[in-house]
Amino acid sequence: MRLPYWHVDAFAARPFAGNQAAVMPLEEWLPDETLQAIAEENMFAETAFVVRDESGEADWELRWFTPAMEIRLCGHATLASGHVLLGQANDLTDGERVTFRTRRAGLLEVRRSDAGYELALPAIATERSDWPEATRLLGAQPQEVWRSPDRYGIYLFDSEEAVRALDPDLRGLGALGDDQFICTAPGDATDVVSRVFVPGGGVDEDSVTGSAHAALTPFWAARLGRGSFTAHQASRRGGDLACRLDGDRAWLGGPCVTVVEGTFYVAG
Repeated sequence: MRLPYWHVDAFAARPFAGNQAAVMPLEEWLPDETLQAIAEENMFAETAFVVRDESGEADWELRWFTPAMEIRLCGHATLASGHVLLGQANDLTDGERVTFRTRRAGLLEVRRSDAGYELALPAIATERSDWPEATRLLGAQPQEVWRSPDRYGIYLFDSEEAVRALDPDLRGLGALGDDQFICTAPGDATDVVSRVFVPGGGVDEDSVTGSAHAALTPFWAARLGRGSFTAHQASRRGGDLACRLDGDRAWLGGPCVTVVEGTFYVAG
């Protein structure tokens, strides 16, 4: 079986930056164990699979897999999927906008913008909380902890330097579950800086995390007193995002770069 395959660097203006994603359009859904095996073979933070949506709700149905599991929401691989599909001649889009139906994150949208693309995700609300075991494993004490029921946790630090200096116990954090540990602070060159650890989901430190910024967008919009801001995720590869809050949607802007286009072979 020959499957089309794209390797895209998302939230990146050049190759070898941003966050890597594989995008694979399918004629129909393959067995879950096959999708998981493909994602494990790719060994990217996420592999996105899309199938034409037959429900009439969206253009495509979209699912995401890490090397370890299927996940409920992924931003950068959705942006990468939009980049691939908007660049192809098809009867589903006008080349400017594409919509996705997902199993646990509702309807998502990618559109072209001045930044390259703009992605709409559900804004994730967090509440003031505490988790002493997690903060101990992060290796530094945050000023505040905010969490959502969906396992997104925001750990607020006082400076970009403090976020960059973090050296967490990744094995210990992974044992707590597939939570996102989103460590953030006011930025030096951008409004906001962050690092994101998801060891329980198979990704020790993510490069650029769209879903984390779906939580950071309402969090920082309230603190900054404005609906839009710039953000940098200070991973080794690094990436920049333009974030804005519009009602219950977090819009995340950035470019994408195709690195590889080819064929993936699966034994039938």
